[in-house]
Amino acid sequence: MQRETVLTVSDLIWPLFVTDGEGVEDPVQSLPGVSRWSVDGIVKRAREAVDLGIPCIALFPNTPESARSEDGAEALNPDNLMCRAIKAVRDACGSDIGILTDVALDPYTSHGQDGLVNEDGYVLNDDTVAVLVDQALVQADAGADIVAPSDMMDGRVKAIRMALEMNGHPNVQIMSYAAKYASAFYGPFRDAVGSGGLLKGDKKSYQMDPANGDEALREIALDIAEGADSVMVKPGLAYLDVIWRAKQAFGVPVYAYQVSGEYALIEAGAAAGIGDRDALLMEKLVAFKRAGCSGVLTYHAPVAARLLNG
Repeated sequence: MQRETVLTVSDLIWPLFVTDGEGVEDPVQSLPGVSRWSVDGIVKRAREAVDLGIPCIALFPNTPESARSEDGAEALNPDNLMCRAIKAVRDACGSDIGILTDVALDPYTSHGQDGLVNEDGYVLNDDTVAVLVDQALVQADAGADIVAPSDMMDGRVKAIRMALEMNGHPNVQIMSYAAKYASAFYGPFRDAVGSGGLLKGDKKSYQMDPANGDEALREIALDIAEGADSVMVKPGLAYLDVIWRAKQAFGVPVYAYQVSGEYALIEAGAAAGIGDRDALLMEKLVAFKRAGCSGVLTYHAPVAARLLNG
């Protein structure tokens, strides 16, 4: 009766990896229990989400190496993996499931960076923003409900918001990766989308220093002012203080991404016998809610949903 924090299935967003082919289920070795799915498999997972009461899925493509390039042009292809998956899920599930899509170039570039780079390998902010705008429009045209720029380029939220308004998508939301840290917890994700082995250098010139909290609030404030409907802190567990401060300062929906490394540590810890897997994952999800999250992106979404549904 006196419980202060309540976690529900409606708080969950399920990240899913899309791969080429048909009838494909390709397990991600560094993410036990997680697979890359061909579009038909993604449709099945979306239907599973509907049945479980999960309100939204988040899609990330594992673009074939042959379609990757220096400029990430495949991101603008209206028939790319992402767009095919969006359309297939929309046709199969209608409005019963929300579709959140990743806006960034790292799944499409041959160098693994989130944006365009110059001859010295430095990521070009403004040139990248122009491409991200077109990428967001392609995804909105395909049927995305929420576009989520994860690139951390400055000014991209305003540019995307203006483009959506001017191109017939005023109701498509923007969930901004507003405080995305240059974290050591992203490794399994990069394996899943195929960018890990391609990455040249690091992403510290545009992702945040893990030591900085005040900077996160400035970044979040800028994205809200530019038109973000909700903001994200990524990773989640090591940055609960940032989530709390953001919620207290701005009062907008704040989401956490329980990233691949966090997921993998729970699975590895449970396998090593340090604790019960279900208890570990639920305790961490409750922590996100207690810190002020409106919701959590987690690979444990279907497991958590089944536990919450009894």
